[in-house]
Amino acid sequence: MLDFRIHTFLCVCRHMNYTKAAAELHITQPAVSQHIRYLENEYHAKLFDYTGKHLILTQAGHILLDAAATIRHDDLILKEKLQELRRSTKIVSFGATHTIGEFMIVDKLAQYLRENQEVLLRLEIANTEQLLQEINDGKIDFAIVEGFFEQKQYETMLFSKEPLIAVCGPEFDVPDEVELTDLLLKRLCVRERGSGSRDLLERTLAEYSLSLEDFPYRAEIGSPQTIKALVHCNAGFSFSYEKSVRDELAAGTLRKIHIRNFTAEHSFTFLWRKGSMYGNTFRGMFEALKD
Repeated sequence: MLDFRIHTFLCVCRHMNYTKAAAELHITQPAVSQHIRYLENEYHAKLFDYTGKHLILTQAGHILLDAAATIRHDDLILKEKLQELRRSTKIVSFGATHTIGEFMIVDKLAQYLRENQEVLLRLEIANTEQLLQEINDGKIDFAIVEGFFEQKQYETMLFSKEPLIAVCGPEFDVPDEVELTDLLLKRLCVRERGSGSRDLLERTLAEYSLSLEDFPYRAEIGSPQTIKALVHCNAGFSFSYEKSVRDELAAGTLRKIHIRNFTAEHSFTFLWRKGSMYGNTFRGMFEALKD
């Protein structure tokens, strides 16, 4: 069981404010200070400092935060595993970005569920930023993401590499092959901020000295399915992972726009908290879900 003073430390880290941490924990501010002092004495290191009136983590505080987040995460998994013994079920709780969860792993996930009738599955579909936070909060065990992130906090495995291509509807007013600049005055349908595919697109455009601001006509949409539907109706074009539009391209409901001298490819990453004692379990799920 995680020491209650570690819970206090994690709460202070979330708010970077003793008063707000005390309010969340329903204890007094002096009690919060006492818990932090206990930890500083226990680890012989100062955990917080002030820059002006702003509370900041020291280097030692950052190290403890990484370790404590992993320990809390494993503690929650342990509680679930003990519950599994009572219920005779196995809980698998993980997250995936929209593209991965809705297109990339469906077949493998269906096969896994058919072969494991005892599994109680919890799958969270969200953008990369949200999924990383849910891992850190212990709400999910692992995730498959497509965005960029701070890798030092996580164990990672390459899940796949996927090309990003431009697609439009069958009757959209662009030829089959264009220069990238030919698309600037066409409506671009793009994912919301925080999504991995948008992050990749922005970084790729930067390599060509462009940004999303160079596309004045944009639609920002939080669902890849809705983007595909709008593009199919010739309301604009989008950049999509090739595998996620494979069926539509084959059926002719979407059309690939070949952009001369333009390539974009990104890695999908399977990850969990670094140092977790359940690493081998997660590696087993990696093998089960990988295409």
